[in-house]
Amino acid sequence: MKDKTIRRNLYRVLRKTGVQKEDIQIDASYNEDFHFDNVDWKIFMFYLEGVFNISVPDDEIDEIASVQDTLLFLRNTA
Repeated sequence: MKDKTIRRNLYRVLRKTGVQKEDIQIDASYNEDFHFDNVDWKIFMFYLEGVFNISVPDDEIDEIASVQDTLLFLRNTA
């Protein structure tokens, strides 16, 4: 999958979780910038796995802390 497609789909997932378009930055943190709580994480992972047709192992979820981390994970997975 091309980098541009990965980024576009990730941004689509973030928008579905309620993140405003203008708040999405490459270095944005899910906890500090988007203020994700447990419910937000579950919704985000649900859409992420669905859109990208992947399964994110529980131990790797802890390593995903920012938009950049997610892009790196998706590049290595897709």
